[in-house]
Amino acid sequence: MRIELWSIGKNHEPYVRSGVEDFTKRISNYFKVDWLIIPPLKNAGMLSETDLKKKEGEIILERLDKDDFLVALDERGKQLSSEGLADFLQSRANAGSKKVVFLIGGAFGIDEAVMKRASLSWSLSKLVFPHQLVRLILAEQVYRACTILRNEKYHHK
Repeated sequence: MRIELWSIGKNHEPYVRSGVEDFTKRISNYFKVDWLIIPPLKNAGMLSETDLKKKEGEIILERLDKDDFLVALDERGKQLSSEGLADFLQSRANAGSKKVVFLIGGAFGIDEAVMKRASLSWSLSKLVFPHQLVRLILAEQVYRACTILRNEKYHHK
């Protein structure tokens, strides 16, 4: 199974880059993994919030393959424990999913068309985090889930 971590926005800021790279490298010991950073639209400041989300959504939907299992990160989504995320990854692997895409939306969230396409809406927390920090948290939690699946010592109950 392949894991892809997608985010709309600028490249990783220096304060998260090394952490994201470290956890991504660690995940690669368990699953094939890649990041896709979708650059912000050039005319974003000229668009309404609704139009911006719609255009971002179109870009996302164009990039998805029909068999991709899309997980949309959304503050209103289902909350999972670290063990729950591990169970989710195992269930996707058992189901024969070729690719699981975790999507971090743009500044105003994720367009409704993309949310409808998503197989799971997942909330990291009821708190709202900066997008750059979400990248680091996401990478760390996916790595943690991998270690849970292998009963390794990284995660403590």
